[in-house]
Amino acid sequence: MLYYHLTDKLSVKNRIAILYYFYALTDGELVASIGGGLTSFGLGVYIFQKTNSAAQMATITLIGFLPTLLLSILAGALADRYDRRIMMMLGDGLSAIGVIFILVCMLTGHGTFINICIGVGISAIFSSLLEPAYRATVSDILTKEEFAKASGLISLAGSARYLVSPLLAGLLLSVCDVSVLLIIDISTFVLTVITTYVVKKSIKVEEKKVEEGMMESIASGWRAIRHNKGVFSLVAVSSALTLFIGMFQILAEPMFLSYSDAKTLGIGETICASGMLVSSLILGIKGMKKNYVKTLAISLGLAGVWISMFALKENVAYMSGCGFMFFMMLPFANTCLDYLVRTNIDEKLLGRVWGFIGFLSQIGYVVAYGVSGLLADTIAQMQGISVGRGAAVVVLVAGVALILVAVLTASIRSIRQLEPEGELSYQN
Repeated sequence: MLYYHLTDKLSVKNRIAILYYFYALTDGELVASIGGGLTSFGLGVYIFQKTNSAAQMATITLIGFLPTLLLSILAGALADRYDRRIMMMLGDGLSAIGVIFILVCMLTGHGTFINICIGVGISAIFSSLLEPAYRATVSDILTKEEFAKASGLISLAGSARYLVSPLLAGLLLSVCDVSVLLIIDISTFVLTVITTYVVKKSIKVEEKKVEEGMMESIASGWRAIRHNKGVFSLVAVSSALTLFIGMFQILAEPMFLSYSDAKTLGIGETICASGMLVSSLILGIKGMKKNYVKTLAISLGLAGVWISMFALKENVAYMSGCGFMFFMMLPFANTCLDYLVRTNIDEKLLGRVWGFIGFLSQIGYVVAYGVSGLLADTIAQMQGISVGRGAAVVVLVAGVALILVAVLTASIRSIRQLEPEGELSYQN
């Protein structure tokens, strides 16, 4: 077994071994991401086909997201107090309960909207333990110089729910019902828990000495953000970013489904997400050297441009191309955000800080999931158009607003100061 601390000078052999286990851990999260994407896609299509309502489709997404957001601060504090790998195992393993509940309801003829909401909520509550623990674990086992490549691979694993899952789910739904997708998702939980357990047994970290209460632990995470004006400003920008990206993500599906079927939607979403694959691979191979704030602003601005163009025309090839370019921008933005936070926050506080950042920055998603579907339905009814075209109006406005956020990001001095001149981190 490997016993180490992040500041220890490890041999090349041990360093390679640790990187191996990092890749294993990331592969496990890749499988979990694919399984979760199958369920998310399948339930979204199921609800829209039953109700023809973007609002109800968005409600399922909101319920799946809200518990994770509300519990993220507590989960972040726990990640700094207890073994992060155990938290990951609990989060992955117990979240299967909600999916099993939905499956049983569907198989017994009780797959109602309410029961689906209950199951999604249960799964999301346990999943909330995962994200802060996973991100902090990356900080446990990787050095600062390895962060960029790690960020690219993590982004790649997360993108699997958009890259692989839609295509696979669309093809499966053409020959079977949504219950098959749920069964596949449930089976992935077993594999990811085993992978995390192997990593836990193979790499030992120093036991954490808890010298402060839970509330003080949470408060210290908040202070770390509030006292750093640049990080605080970056979180505020991220909240606006998630609002507009959330509107696009939640309304892209009804835009496709309003004139096509689930199989076409799956193909379109996979093509779109391929953009994230391309840029994640570029980052994983090359990394980044400098100009993180500039790169962040440019990537956000271009993402806004492609969102706006996505809304202009109902055509699978055209929308897929615009979506591809949009998703290609996201890993660049995520890597820059990740770097600017990691290098300006004490490593000992990263777990609770990620919890707070996850809560604050993702409030935009809550607003987006809560109002975007309702806005699309309302516009469609008022204008006498399809739900898909009503969604297009909302997406167009979101794209323009995202461009404005990019301009604002580049102009905030405290954000620019997060990147020291001549900084050459995140390079190979």
